[in-house]
Amino acid sequence: MRENGILRIIARFLIPLIMLFALYVQFHGDYSPGGGFQAGVMFAAAWILFVLIYGLEAGLAVIPERAMFVLSAAGSLLYALIGLLGVMLGGRFLDFYPLLDDPQAAQQAGIILVEFGVGVTVASVVMLIFTMFARRRGDLGQAWHPEEHD
Repeated sequence: MRENGILRIIARFLIPLIMLFALYVQFHGDYSPGGGFQAGVMFAAAWILFVLIYGLEAGLAVIPERAMFVLSAAGSLLYALIGLLGVMLGGRFLDFYPLLDDPQAAQQAGIILVEFGVGVTVASVVMLIFTMFARRRGDLGQAWHPEEHD
């Protein structure tokens, strides 16, 4: 697909739009439907589109596999730490009210941080799963010929 000019032009236009919409969904998840899970899947979809057009090697040059592992752990850790911070400050797990003096601001900040952790984890895990399937198949980035797969 790397030689197809139309796909490359459309991908250059769509990838930033997908990522921008994912940011919108990520940071408006506490006000409207959406949040970390949906935004993480959208970020991963943008990366997967990039890999389908430019190849797995180019995608791993943008976000290395090791970074995906680190980000998946860091997102889960952020979620757990924010939840435990409420416990350490006298509340319950994922109780955000003890975090700040203003309960509404504490709730908002806690939700944003937790949803960010979820988004990072989901995006990196989806990218890792795609990478593992692509490596298993072994021909991602090469031209697909239907007659070879009958």
